Amino acid sequence: MITVKNLSKSFGKKRVLENISVTFRPGVTNLIIGSSGSGKTVLLKSIVGLHQIDEGEIWYGDDFFNIMGFKERRDIRKRMGMLFQGSALFDSLTVEDNVRFPMDMFSRMTLREKTNRVNFCLERVNIHNANRLLPSELSGGMKKRVAIARAIALNPDYLFCDEPNSGLDPLTAIVIDELIMELTKDFNMTTIVNTHDMNSVMETGEKVVFICNGKIEWEGSKSTILDSDNRLLNDFVFANSLAKRVKGH
Repeated sequence: MITVKNLSKSFGKKRVLENISVTFRPGVTNLIIGSSGSGKTVLLKSIVGLHQIDEGEIWYGDDFFNIMGFKERRDIRKRMGMLFQGSALFDSLTVEDNVRFPMDMFSRMTLREKTNRVNFCLERVNIHNANRLLPSELSGGMKKRVAIARAIALNPDYLFCDEPNSGLDPLTAIVIDELIMELTKDFNMTTIVNTHDMNSVMETGEKVVFICNGKIEWEGSKSTILDSDNRLLNDFVFANSLAKRVKGH
């Protein structure tokens, strides 16, 4: 579980996040939604420690993350998996080497143990016979799945996904959504996903946090989002639905 209490963050004189308090539970897909510039990416980066916050608290279970020193934070980061918006695979490394990379960095596993873990992770995301391929030889969907395999290589307690469906066609996006949700449940991870894709929200949003202008304006689930009387949320949902229809034409 990850708990955020009264978190605020500014860049210069611009207040980007204001008094954010939210709890993200394990075993469910926790979505942060909002339009571009709403603060959702800054919130995600603050939670993982890429931004130093101005005020507030970040807790990983019973560990008070934002007062930790470098070594203590490193121990927490070993328990994190990251799925970046552009997959962020190393172009010069094979699929196998990309997935093994976190193990090379953070584990003392033998080469055989690492190879077995690589194969397990690739199998888990339905990638077969691709160990020796380079990222340039993969489709966009395969790159995402390899990136997910790398993210779960160290069997993390926490999984962070930044716009996981960016650049994917609708059918592939559904596959990635279902995979993230399935892995979250199977490994009981605390998964946080940044997205503005309403299809993802309606498919996987077991908990949804809507941010607008740096504040949490609504919390709920995919089953309640369409019944909300929150005007800002309704405007966001309508705008995204309209954009989907226009793009489809």
